[in-house]
Amino acid sequence: MQFARRMDQFGEGIFSRLLEIKRKKVENGETIIDLSVGTPNIPPAQHIMDALCTAAADPKNYIYAVNDQMALLDAVSSWYDTRYGVTLDPKTEICSLLGSQEGLAHIALSIVDEGDVVLVPDPCYPVFADGPLLAGAELYYMPQKKENGYVIQLQDISVDIAKKAKFMVVSYPNNPTTVMAPKEFYLDLIAFARKYDIVVLHDNAYSELVFDGKTCGSFLTFPGAREIGVEFNSLSKTYGLAGARIGFCVGNAEVVSRLKTLKSNMDYGMFLPIQKAAIAAITGDQGCVAVMKDAYERRRDVLCDGFKSIGWNMEKPEATMFVWAVIPPHYKKSTDFAMDLVEKAGVMLTPGSAFGPSGEGHVRMALVQDEVVLQQAVEAVKKSGILKV
Repeated sequence: MQFARRMDQFGEGIFSRLLEIKRKKVENGETIIDLSVGTPNIPPAQHIMDALCTAAADPKNYIYAVNDQMALLDAVSSWYDTRYGVTLDPKTEICSLLGSQEGLAHIALSIVDEGDVVLVPDPCYPVFADGPLLAGAELYYMPQKKENGYVIQLQDISVDIAKKAKFMVVSYPNNPTTVMAPKEFYLDLIAFARKYDIVVLHDNAYSELVFDGKTCGSFLTFPGAREIGVEFNSLSKTYGLAGARIGFCVGNAEVVSRLKTLKSNMDYGMFLPIQKAAIAAITGDQGCVAVMKDAYERRRDVLCDGFKSIGWNMEKPEATMFVWAVIPPHYKKSTDFAMDLVEKAGVMLTPGSAFGPSGEGHVRMALVQDEVVLQQAVEAVKKSGILKV
């Protein structure tokens, strides 16, 4: 058999490898505390589940959705107006996604041709790079360095690269580094994109998971943002709907239109009961959002304070559902540390190298276990002695 050469650049995903390790250990009777994948374990609020169940019990809802229901588009428009102060045309500036991952994997197909340059953060969530690679693009990594607060330095991108670039991905609050970007960055980003005619995709999946009294808005609130780009948003973490796969692309009408056309040739739209659940989430009582945020903030404190108490110092994230930590100094590679940790302590996390070249020397931990389990993880690491030289 012969297969597509484009797949030669992809190995088995790191999350699949980690899950296979976990499966084998659990089958052998070992206890594994999994902090590797950002899979929320906090369920949606009751009114969201009720909307889903009611709609799922209606036989009429099992037809092809084909397109987004107008009720959903109106709800997203109202949500963005109320939450972010952004006015969106529901007919032309909103497109649903079967989860942000699906949209991130496919949108490059509607923007770039083979050989075009795409700018992606480094480190970054893997699909930020994988989507453009599937479209045949050439990647240029934009480093996110600690000395710069993990914020991309646009002035470091050469003029030659900027002139070649067609598309760029930016995401704050950031996965995996967990930081937010200042207002000045977005103003510079819009000016940069306009100068070089680059389409911007801003991923805003973690705007609600911001801690210590801070808040986060939308990229689209800045003047000129809608003229050069779109924003992705997701209900996965904010509302506990990860498995339901609900995301949105909003903003520039031309970009949204191209994505809609692409998707019309690839899928039949979001299952109607899922659309009903999405409407219930973003139009219903938003108290559940604060509950979700507070739960992740408490988990952050338990994990970070716990590891600090046993000698593994790490900065507390200001946002997201992750912790980005430097590996112990006696380890040179993040993969070696991650594999030792699961072997000796039964704690699974993701090596930073999975997120790009600049991720080496770090690991990412997902706050997806209850506080008591996170305390157990700290005790397991302490008992293993892995932090000692």
